[in-house]
Amino acid sequence: MMGRLYAPWRSVYLMGEPVNGCLFCNFAADPSQDRANFVLERGDTFFLVINRYPYTTGHVMVVSMRHVEKVSDLTEREAAEMVGLLARCERALSRAYAPDGINVGANLGRSAGAGIVGHFHMHMVPRWHGDTNFMSAVGETRVVSEDLNETYDRLQRALRES
Repeated sequence: MMGRLYAPWRSVYLMGEPVNGCLFCNFAADPSQDRANFVLERGDTFFLVINRYPYTTGHVMVVSMRHVEKVSDLTEREAAEMVGLLARCERALSRAYAPDGINVGANLGRSAGAGIVGHFHMHMVPRWHGDTNFMSAVGETRVVSEDLNETYDRLQRALRES
């Protein structure tokens, strides 16, 4: 019997989400919308945000406040804060989800897989043994087991405790 995967929140992604300017610059400029945009925390030069279209539950990004494209565009101060936020986020993900591992990486340029080209950000993707299953391999679909608002609340608690 054919099963159904109900994920209405993905319709915005599939239908195209109209954005004026750079999505990350918009997030950086408007702290009043942090909850709506799933921004977890702001530093001086970087912020933490949940990926709205995650590969796995808990997929977050560490995003530059400045519109820069590459690691080599960062100042020493920005690079230091980025590494600090990556470490803070690693602790929070470990506390909140106890993953078996975490993928950390950046996609520099469209050919490298960047979904938002031109604005530097790092991905942190929690991973568990056996989390790659037939849905990804055969159905080209990812199953995310938690609502993004629950993820936001869980990671907020974990960041406060870190």
